[in-house]
Amino acid sequence: MKKVIFEITENSPLAAGVYRLRLAGDTSGVTAPGQFVNIALPGLYLRRPISVCDAEPGLLTLVYKVVGHGTEAMAAMGRGERLDVLTGLGNGFDTALAGDSPLLLGGGIGAAPLYWLARTLRAAGKRVCAVLGFNTEGDIFYEDEFRALGCDVTVATADGSYGAHGFVTNALPDDYSFTYACGPEPMLRAVCDRAAGDGQLSFEARMGCGFGACMGCTRETVNGPKRVCRDGPVFRKGEILWAS
Repeated sequence: MKKVIFEITENSPLAAGVYRLRLAGDTSGVTAPGQFVNIALPGLYLRRPISVCDAEPGLLTLVYKVVGHGTEAMAAMGRGERLDVLTGLGNGFDTALAGDSPLLLGGGIGAAPLYWLARTLRAAGKRVCAVLGFNTEGDIFYEDEFRALGCDVTVATADGSYGAHGFVTNALPDDYSFTYACGPEPMLRAVCDRAAGDGQLSFEARMGCGFGACMGCTRETVNGPKRVCRDGPVFRKGEILWAS
């Protein structure tokens, strides 16, 4: 974990209520796709955890959705403003497990952290299939960016307004070597039920501290209680104990 003061270089809308935030500063604490950062916002007690969409030396890209007071405050911020950010949080995805043709499944804002993962896997010569799920056409973001990486991209919308009609699990390809998924918990549970073979799941959770002290984001696994912020947010498919 590393505390960094970043400067905003971009904060622009991508889709309905979805923004891309680019931050200039020390990114050395961010080391793996799937990690997240925790942002302090003026007047708000708790930091806001946001998954890393992409990282390169000196530039951090976050994609977030406005869902409450914290993200509303973020959306109102402009170029040149500064943010106090804890970086390098969470364990990230294990790209060594990918095999030759990994499958990436992103639900809603859960598609964002898969972009850096896709870029990393493509740089390693993997054939990447990405299935991105949204509620409706107006919610779609980063389809073109995934295609520009050379991924085989399918977009699914729950209302059928664009692409495949249904959820990401309705658009699974026939052949893939490993599954990486990020999205709301019902989607992740469906992925566990329907996606073949092994995989990793990245969980979204409400967090108090973001680094394991408060135990507020604990969930049950086959190896006992695990904290999403410290032991995750990425877990193997077989680890999770789902509530009946």
